[in-house]
Amino acid sequence: MSDDAIIQTGSPAPSTGRALMLLALALGLIALPFVVQALGQPALVPLATRVLIYAIAAASLNLALGFGGMVSFGHAAFFGVGGYVVGILYRNYVDDSLFLGLIPGTSQLLITLSAAILVGGLLALLIGALSLRTSGVQFIMITLAFAQMLFFLFVSLKAYGGDDGMTIRRRNELFGLNTRDDITFYFICLSIGVLVFLALWRIVGSRFGMVLAGIRQNERRMAAIGIAPYRYKLAAFVISGMGTGLAGALMANYLRFVSPDMLHWTKSGELMIMVILGGVGTLLGPLFGAAALVILETVLTSWTEHWQLVLGPILLLVVLFTQGGLNGLFSRLGIGRSAR
Repeated sequence: MSDDAIIQTGSPAPSTGRALMLLALALGLIALPFVVQALGQPALVPLATRVLIYAIAAASLNLALGFGGMVSFGHAAFFGVGGYVVGILYRNYVDDSLFLGLIPGTSQLLITLSAAILVGGLLALLIGALSLRTSGVQFIMITLAFAQMLFFLFVSLKAYGGDDGMTIRRRNELFGLNTRDDITFYFICLSIGVLVFLALWRIVGSRFGMVLAGIRQNERRMAAIGIAPYRYKLAAFVISGMGTGLAGALMANYLRFVSPDMLHWTKSGELMIMVILGGVGTLLGPLFGAAALVILETVLTSWTEHWQLVLGPILLLVVLFTQGGLNGLFSRLGIGRSAR
């Protein structure tokens, strides 16, 4: 990457073909609940909601992994903590008590999502400040260790259900909308997802994103021209943690349940698979990867209890032969253009 490329600003202008693809995708997502209802398949609406939530989490991880070159196995920590923020605040709201004797509970979605973003960001700041002083395998293991520490912490918290988790009797409220209605909640998640992807698009196309790409390609050279890689990587890691915490809060509302399983390292693995399956370092790749993995899991589990034995070879074939994940495959088929 040349020095001139590093200091460019502004987001890349989409081509006409890619703009049409994005428009078709947006219209398809808007029409999806009504189409599946007309087809007599209302159960597909919650499935699509789950895809959107995982897409937000995977896209947030992709900022660190794909655009920043930080292979993190600790993003389950942000995902799970975001979910527990919703569960704990709802528990205090129902009990009319204060969390830690200071913070009142609430059932308002805007407040719980904001709190999840804040806590996810602060946690990412703490973990990133320590783990980013290393690199490679050491970075992977440190992020993994932090996630597992938090997993066992919430397993031990019997006040919040321990290993059994905690039930959230009702979804959080938003402007008088009926969030218990699956279609309403789908559109809430879709709206938030659009905002998240737009924000990531602006970040990746900004000066910050250009510098982050330069650090991923050659960190030593970036340091040699006077750029501090640590600060940029930490900022990207914090933004990534905030987005993943937001997704965790949405998942807690979707399931009306939160458990330590949300913090287990396997959840980090699932998010990473979604990124790799869709296309590492691409904007829409995490959405495609989340859709593919969730749909494959749903279909295969209806066929056999040994569904993972079938899923493994499928994922292997996609990674080996698509050359850039599903996003790269769609690009070669002429369906839009790879978004980087």
